Amino acid sequence: MLLNGKSRGEGSPLVLIHGLFGDLDNLGGLAKTLVDHFCVYQIDLPNHGRSYHTQDTDYQSQSDAVVAWMDAQQLESAIIVGHSMGGKVAMALAQRFPERVEQLVVMDIAPVDYQVNRHDNVFRALHQTQTVTLESRQQAQTIMNESIENPGVSQFLLKSLYKTDHGHYAWRFNIDNLYHGYRNIMGWTEFGQYSGPTLFVKGQNSEYILPDHREAIVAQFPHSKAHMVAGTGHWLHAEKPAVVASVIERFLMPSER
Repeated sequence: MLLNGKSRGEGSPLVLIHGLFGDLDNLGGLAKTLVDHFCVYQIDLPNHGRSYHTQDTDYQSQSDAVVAWMDAQQLESAIIVGHSMGGKVAMALAQRFPERVEQLVVMDIAPVDYQVNRHDNVFRALHQTQTVTLESRQQAQTIMNESIENPGVSQFLLKSLYKTDHGHYAWRFNIDNLYHGYRNIMGWTEFGQYSGPTLFVKGQNSEYILPDHREAIVAQFPHSKAHMVAGTGHWLHAEKPAVVASVIERFLMPSER
């Protein structure tokens, strides 16, 4: 089984990897800008979008899936850009297969084990939608609003809701596999050191990259740089796509800036 993906543009290959509950279109704003300089690939991770479902949610398995997809695309190496959970997949890929990663960009995540459950309300809402037959998107949103206060989160999740051939609605991501594998997703296993050029991009108001994480970042990615995007949170690429794309381009193509 191979991951679902798409590509556009010409130039050096660049792979965009989305985060938890997302799909290949979540980083579409970045893709629109980066496609001017790169051949941009967007993929659905396992249990997301149109990719296959599996109980294996650990980062060894997820990075293996990306490498298998790269092999199928005949990509010997590529620039890898990942956000949140996708950033952890990207870091695992770089540490395990450094020869496959030309440069690495990690958006708002650190190579650490997060000892907190940040998505309890999301899973509660999603599980509630599983107790009924969803006849409309509005019905799903009404149910989720009981557990999720931020309407932006609900709107983000609803992007993965689709109408089935039977006329009702279902989720593209596999709720049960993600729920039972959540500890793997929030956790982290260090696979080694990646000495290639790396950029960590932090949202100013996000708590996913903290000063306490600096030691782990430097130890595992000794040739890394960091950039903070002002006025953004964890979804920095959606809040300020042009700014984030510019930051990434300056890192990847310093001679052209």
